[in-house]
Amino acid sequence: MIAGTSAAFTQAFSKIALIPDSGGTFLLPKLIGFQRATALMMLGEKVSATDALQMGMIYKVAEDAQLQETAMAITKTLSEMPTKALGLTKRLLNEGTTNSLEQQLVREGQEQVIAAGTADFMEGIKAFMEKRKPIFKGE
Repeated sequence: MIAGTSAAFTQAFSKIALIPDSGGTFLLPKLIGFQRATALMMLGEKVSATDALQMGMIYKVAEDAQLQETAMAITKTLSEMPTKALGLTKRLLNEGTTNSLEQQLVREGQEQVIAAGTADFMEGIKAFMEKRKPIFKGE
């Protein structure tokens, strides 16, 4: 997630006598630590974009005027990458939140076989050997 410098995040549920929902009590402690998540959820304090970056809640902060341009640049970069491999990586990241290390190592091996069988992998190797930028097609 990218946020503009003026962005702020809050867990304001306690201020209206509710509890965090949508998995917040499960996800936020894993993301920023139990103590911080507890404080944010109990106190309902605002977190600035800069603090959210420091805590690991977001990936990057961009100037508000540059936010869309920054997001589009990241989108362009991702679109030129081996999207099949990125999809497999995303799947593994999601599974890694619940798998044991042993399970995750098995899954990585399984998905690596799939990734190594793609046309993009062959293009990546060929481009590396030819010392040029690869042209991935998502295949």
